[in-house]
Amino acid sequence: MQNICKSFGGPLVLNNVNFEVDKGEIHALLGENGAGKSTLMNILGGVVHANSGEILIDGCPVKISSPSDAQKYGIAFVHQELNVVNDLKVYENLFLGREILKRGILDINSMRKATWEVLDKMNVKLSPDAMVKDLDTSYKQVVEIAKALLQNARIIIFDEPTTSLSNTEIENLFNIMRTLKEQNVSMIFISHKLKEVIEICDTYTILRDGVVVANGKISDSKGKITIDELARHMVGKEMYAHTIYREREIGKPLLEVNQLSLDGVFKDLSFTINKGEIVGFTGLLGDGRSEMAQCLFGYNKHYTGSINFKGKNIVVRSTEDALKCGIGYVPRNRKENGIIKHLTIKENFSIVTLKKFIKGIFINGKREKDACCAMLKQLNTKFGSIDDPIISLSGGNQQKVVLSKWLETNPDLLILDNPTQGVDVGAKDDIYTIIMDLATKGITIMLLSNEPQEIMRVCDRAYVMYHGSIQGELSRSEMTEENFMVLATGGTLQ
Repeated sequence: MQNICKSFGGPLVLNNVNFEVDKGEIHALLGENGAGKSTLMNILGGVVHANSGEILIDGCPVKISSPSDAQKYGIAFVHQELNVVNDLKVYENLFLGREILKRGILDINSMRKATWEVLDKMNVKLSPDAMVKDLDTSYKQVVEIAKALLQNARIIIFDEPTTSLSNTEIENLFNIMRTLKEQNVSMIFISHKLKEVIEICDTYTILRDGVVVANGKISDSKGKITIDELARHMVGKEMYAHTIYREREIGKPLLEVNQLSLDGVFKDLSFTINKGEIVGFTGLLGDGRSEMAQCLFGYNKHYTGSINFKGKNIVVRSTEDALKCGIGYVPRNRKENGIIKHLTIKENFSIVTLKKFIKGIFINGKREKDACCAMLKQLNTKFGSIDDPIISLSGGNQQKVVLSKWLETNPDLLILDNPTQGVDVGAKDDIYTIIMDLATKGITIMLLSNEPQEIMRVCDRAYVMYHGSIQGELSRSEMTEENFMVLATGGTLQ
């Protein structure tokens, strides 16, 4: 891609961008939300048309005016939101819309055989007859990749492919990518997880404000590029040089949980969290921490055990019970659980606390608007108008709207489940700073995260879970990636 420029009527979104991927290369495309990554890939995929510039494949100029043109040239997307049909079998998903017919009848044997062959090419053991609804997320991605290969894809664009995967599933995906690389398939890897970029990619290009600010090899004669160097290029400043964590006064116990259990998910969880404390909960995917948090918030109501909150034993059987007690909850997977896509920024902000803005039978629009603007300003949210659709915001700013929604409830305890999922490195730092500021004001934070580094940056203590039990507790001085991994895999510390 040479000298690509694109504007949507205002300033240039892409300004003379040059982007090159070699055959059999895994190339990282990096940048903050809004840097222009999606627009550049949508131009390559025929979804958006560039104002100027050209695309060359094998050195020859090509015109890509539609997704079907992109498919013709062997370009395929594997999106973060997987495009599979759960109620169909694997082979049925692979041939959906392009079924093989024999005398006007579905040729199931040929489709099953072709599916076997492409899965074997990927070195994946998966039955063509398996129902997609029964597959883990990583295997649903396998179905997407296999679909691309069946269409003779030579360039596969992976958009945030590891966001919802466990460590084991990520390794499975990386093994498949390495296999495809050996077969000279080129891959473009879009991710905010810079550690993964360094592990799997050969080269990188970094966009900032629609301009290429850096590119090169991950490893050269001088060694590997570092996470700090990549992050600095992405945001234009040092990201990890400053310390976010601050010592502060911790109050008396606010939440005391004793032998909390949910049949088949977790058992006998007991822990204490003090007022103004930030306590992390981590482990491997499926450890039960999210379900435990949902019990505290009244979503899973069939728990046993006791919950003491603000000195009183409470029974939380609904989310309304939790709200009345002073518990707020920012769920994982913002796009599915945190926002309502067809509503505006203001409507997403006020949906939990709408009652406080109602006067008689009408909503007091001025009070709603003032509260929304004040809270978003407090969180340094970038937006045009509060009447814009929530999906017009970057991922980091969407998450700030979700945070603001729950802060408007004035919670004593705020549960954050993977609050920086799908958020770029600059917005992550903003969210960490917000978390620390809230704790300084006396709000207690439960931070659930898959990333030990996240826990280490802001938490006072951390509990590590394993197969539905608390495997161990770490003080701030004991927090290391090694200690987290030992406990998360069922080990004990010496």
